Amino acid sequence: MSQTPSGSAPPVGGGVGASGGNPGDDNSDMQALAKGGRTNFFGFILRLVARLPFLFIAGRLYGIDAVGRFASALVLIEILGLVCSLGEKRGLAQRLTEGADEDGEAKVNLVFDGMLLALILSAIAALFLFLFPVVMFPNGMNSPLDIWLIAAIPAFALTEILLAAQAYKYDIATTVRARAIVEPWTISIMAGVFFYLPAYTGVMEFREAGLAFAFIASIYAGLLTAAWSFVRTYGPPKGWRPHPVYMWKMTARALPLMGADAVEWGTRRVDIFILGFFASPAAVAVYYMAQQIASLPQKLKTSFEPVLGPVITKNLKAKNYTAIAAQVRQVGFWIIAAQAAIALALGVPGEGVMGLIGPQYVGGTGALAFLLAAEVAAAMAVVSESVLVYIARKRNLTISIGTIALQAALTIGIIRAVEHLGYGEPFKAAGAALALLIALACASLVKALLLKKLLKAPVSNWRWALVWAAAPAVVVGYAATWLPEWAELLFGIPAILLTFGWVIWKRGFGEEDRLLFRKNVGGDATTAG
Repeated sequence: MSQTPSGSAPPVGGGVGASGGNPGDDNSDMQALAKGGRTNFFGFILRLVARLPFLFIAGRLYGIDAVGRFASALVLIEILGLVCSLGEKRGLAQRLTEGADEDGEAKVNLVFDGMLLALILSAIAALFLFLFPVVMFPNGMNSPLDIWLIAAIPAFALTEILLAAQAYKYDIATTVRARAIVEPWTISIMAGVFFYLPAYTGVMEFREAGLAFAFIASIYAGLLTAAWSFVRTYGPPKGWRPHPVYMWKMTARALPLMGADAVEWGTRRVDIFILGFFASPAAVAVYYMAQQIASLPQKLKTSFEPVLGPVITKNLKAKNYTAIAAQVRQVGFWIIAAQAAIALALGVPGEGVMGLIGPQYVGGTGALAFLLAAEVAAAMAVVSESVLVYIARKRNLTISIGTIALQAALTIGIIRAVEHLGYGEPFKAAGAALALLIALACASLVKALLLKKLLKAPVSNWRWALVWAAAPAVVVGYAATWLPEWAELLFGIPAILLTFGWVIWKRGFGEEDRLLFRKNVGGDATTAG
């Protein structure tokens, strides 16, 4: 039987830096964060390259209405999969840290406790959607076979847990392989396969359900990738006997993390859910495609999240709050700088970017601009939350619930206003994106203030160098819009990135910031994986 963790999250109290770690430990933590960030940033580039074929295939081959119905269904699948993972993406690091003195056999049993609970919850969620499919398909199905999207829920949840277990061992390469290579390339390839398969089989349902089947295939391919690395790292369970009482306590303890994960994910999905009820499938498709492009900068926070969790839990155990505040400031600046650069590179030539997917998606340019700005505004919230989920779970969850409630109210209100003023469907998509921007900006402010109060140290990631870098990048990007569309994208996007990067390197990056770009620091053997 797996051993029960020791109890509640480490408290926040005393003065800043109480019984903290030594400077050498802090430097080692920052090197670990930089190494993980480099590895996963490479994964971000791979994800970008792999995601574009899927957007092109879905937009050009399947049609705008089919994409809209698929997007509406995907909202519940992904959020239920995340909820069923019991917040283990961050909670598992704490459970394993609290059991740091246990042997490997006990640790693998802790992971399997979470996996068993995830499977039970996934089965319940899948059964509910099977019985009430209208919740998942407000605009109807592309094919009756779309109902099998529910099979992705358990695979999604298990993959989250397995990747969290690998991240505890500082294995970020598995996350890169699963999330940035296997999953996006599988969905891109299989979307094309299922579209052309009817020509050889004569079964049209394969084409109609092609997007759903491609998504299912990608999730299970990612699961197999994560499971292979997990078995090699931890091995199979030994003497594992699930205990109902402990698993109930584990579930109760995970509720705040589950809620925080669900709300954080929901803020990126509730807008699609609402649009599914208040707008046409075409408007949902336009918004979904804009969101897929805008979510690429969002993935940058995951460049550090797998390593940030273990580093934070270690410093919490040592009550080294000064180091935690420094890590939040440092990583927060790295994230916002990269997100701002990519937001400008994709937003200034926005019409050309949306036009790549298909001419009918150009109307989503306004939504794309607001969504990209929202990801920049959210940077402080997501980094602050990486600490708050351990030291102020309930307050963090309350703020997150308030954020999604504000977003939902704003989304419905703006959509109603657009309808009253007689504007078209693309304006509904832009209105939903504006609601997200306002809600995430509010969340960043409130969570940063709360974290500052708890750590008794500044945590802001803002630096004026961001403005100095953005200004010339916007000028360069605007000049590129006068070029032919192909040249605007081919030369304009790299020019914006290079301009922003050069200025931020010269005016905004200090020695600690440049640690992110070094494979060896002070002769240390730390290398980028």
